[in-house]
Amino acid sequence: MVDKLWQQQYRKMLFCTDFSANADRAFVFAVRAAQRNPGCELHLLHVIPEPPAQFWKGYIYEVDEDVDARAKREIDAKLAEAYQPHVPPEVKLIIAMRIGEARQKILEYAQEQGIDLIILGRQGAGAVGKILFGNVTERVVRKAECPVLVIPPAK
Repeated sequence: MVDKLWQQQYRKMLFCTDFSANADRAFVFAVRAAQRNPGCELHLLHVIPEPPAQFWKGYIYEVDEDVDARAKREIDAKLAEAYQPHVPPEVKLIIAMRIGEARQKILEYAQEQGIDLIILGRQGAGAVGKILFGNVTERVVRKAECPVLVIPPAK
């Protein structure tokens, strides 16, 4: 049984980013893991948080009608600068964005795409980090149907 686990090939890996320093650190692990699994697809997912109150969403659109298009352009530019140049040609990169609650969207995406391994960074022990991403990591680890590799912050 253990031998089978060591020989498992991952076909589809999911790297989740919030553009934090530790997400960048996790990205290095994701690319290296994809390189060690020839033919593997590396999915890169960024989840855009939805405003918690719907009236804020309406207000945002009243102030700036082009908010979605501008946000997408800015995220595309960040992805093109921070991640795409560092993916070797032998690794197939698939980029996706979702809007909503990060932990829910990560789990949904993983299930929809048949992901074999989820790779994400864990934030530090600060209160804000625990609230924003610690809860995301914890829920993904608990609810995912595939293995999850959690990368701690650098010391």
